[in-house]
Amino acid sequence: MFQQLRLKWLPGLMLGLAVNGAWAQQPAPPAPSTALSLKHAFEAAWARQPEALSLTTQQEAAQARRDSADSWFVEPPALEVAGKTDQLDSNRGSREYEVGIAVPIWLSGERSSTAALATAEIAATASRARGAQLRTAAAVRTAYWDWQRARVDVTLARAGLENARELAADVAKRIKAGDLARADQHQADGVQATAEAAVAEAESALADAAQQLRTLTGIGPERSSGGVSAPEPVPSAATPTQILETAHPAVAELRDRVDVARRTMTLASVQGRANPELSVTTTRERGASGESWEQTVTLGLRIPLGSGSRSRSRVASANAEAIEAEAQLQIELERLLAETEMAHQRVELRRQQVAAAERRSDLAQASRGFFEKAFRLGEADLPTRLRIEFEAAEAERERARARIDLAAAISAQRQALGLLPE
Repeated sequence: MFQQLRLKWLPGLMLGLAVNGAWAQQPAPPAPSTALSLKHAFEAAWARQPEALSLTTQQEAAQARRDSADSWFVEPPALEVAGKTDQLDSNRGSREYEVGIAVPIWLSGERSSTAALATAEIAATASRARGAQLRTAAAVRTAYWDWQRARVDVTLARAGLENARELAADVAKRIKAGDLARADQHQADGVQATAEAAVAEAESALADAAQQLRTLTGIGPERSSGGVSAPEPVPSAATPTQILETAHPAVAELRDRVDVARRTMTLASVQGRANPELSVTTTRERGASGESWEQTVTLGLRIPLGSGSRSRSRVASANAEAIEAEAQLQIELERLLAETEMAHQRVELRRQQVAAAERRSDLAQASRGFFEKAFRLGEADLPTRLRIEFEAAEAERERARARIDLAAAISAQRQALGLLPE
């Protein structure tokens, strides 16, 4: 009978000892956490992202394109210099020198369309960065709360091992005094062995979780035990639709992408041919040696002929990009609305789970106190004590996990609403 009880109850016993203590009357409150915060982890992870490293350069490039649209000319003027002589032929002294400047000019509507496209690209650069920040936040949030769960497990496992050793030592003393049987010592030793295995398993899981977080942030998070970090602030009372339509980075990124594609299509439709070129040339020449020099000024306009197929290709490509972005925007809006609703429901359910887990843990603690006293007075045997410890352990672990799950659910709700870690 003792062997069956040990096999059934020992796997969770050390968790009860971890939280309650083998002989403690009241559980000690968790110490405040001084470990890596979620906001700090996100900031460290974002600083390592390629989008963050290249953001300044991308903004400068977008602003340079916008500044070029304010220029009077499409491209900088070109200087033309030419000379003609008969020195290698008849050598009668014929000379001609030509100096001119050629300036590409805007097509009708091209300048305003270019400026509008450049402005849209500036906004798109900023929204892409915010979208990349949100995607980074999603990965960090997942890794961070997994790490917090692992830290709690290690806290319970380490304390469980310490108290299991105290329990085994106390049972050994009572066996010498003749209060307990030798089989009770075997059960107490089994509790200690189980606790040692649990510590090793929890340490391994913590190392894996810490490595995942380190990969994202470049920071080696603390592996020591400690309290759970405070959850993020609960989102405001604004409706999900309002937030998605005004500030969600994923929505803004796709909308700016649509705007860029539409303005690219408008510019491509205007640029049906190459830019005209205005040129001003002065020529100085003489027919032969001894003749006087003559100077003329030439004003020219070069108008390239249009290429309908090339223009249609650019317009069609831009239109296809706009259609694709608009379709993705609609799908993303529907997905985010559903996700925000589910995230809100999960938070409410997690709150109920926390309340139920705390109530169950309080009841288990009260029962544990009764049976602990009865065990000391010899009115309850060790298997009964182990069963009560197991139930208290499960209740406390459920409470600890429920609290972390609530914090993670609030974090996921903020993620669905497009809010960065705080």
